[in-house]
Amino acid sequence: MKYFLWVLTFSVAVSAADSPAGHPKHKVNWKNDRLCKVFKQKIVDYKKTMRHDKYAKATLESYKKRAAMFCGE
Repeated sequence: MKYFLWVLTFSVAVSAADSPAGHPKHKVNWKNDRLCKVFKQKIVDYKKTMRHDKYAKATLESYKKRAAMFCGE
């Protein structure tokens, strides 16, 4: 039982030392021209036939968020 607790404590200490908490955060580059174009077109098409309820607005916001992510905005 002592051995198990020692190994558990050691593994937690090692994993905490390897965690990226002290390292600068790396920004993920999601820029993708093809997906940028796809989501911009989805926004245009969806606005033409969009309903006016909260689910449709959430869908439109989701498209805008993904367009911004893939366009690098």
